[in-house]
Amino acid sequence: MLERRAQGLEILATGVIRADPQLSLEARLVRIYEGILEILETFAPTVVVLEDLYAEYRFPRTAILMAHARGVICLATRQRGIALMTLPPATVKRAIAANGAASKEQIQLSVQRLLKLTRPPAPSHVADALALALTGLSRAGAPLT
Repeated sequence: MLERRAQGLEILATGVIRADPQLSLEARLVRIYEGILEILETFAPTVVVLEDLYAEYRFPRTAILMAHARGVICLATRQRGIALMTLPPATVKRAIAANGAASKEQIQLSVQRLLKLTRPPAPSHVADALALALTGLSRAGAPLT
């Protein structure tokens, strides 16, 4: 979660919503939905930036599961009247690392540099989320540095 302040960008929070893989799909989706609602209620963002669904054809099950998760995120933001911006992964990678095929490590290092962090954000999912937020801010007209 990023916010523009007079002194620059500030990270308000980072994290990963985890759902026990032993739970049923429905229970995991409820966990994701409740986690998203908690974030939306705590921070009241004006926009949520979500990565477009991308999956390799070799892993169709992953794409289906990710689509379910994206669906509950879209539902939660819509119910709260929050704008939703979706961006393709390659667009975010180009904006953050100047390379549409950047590796996870390149994204982590680029986010570290842009946000002036002492170390790369970890795990890589956190770096990806911060990269999405940075790109979303940039698209909305806010400078990244």
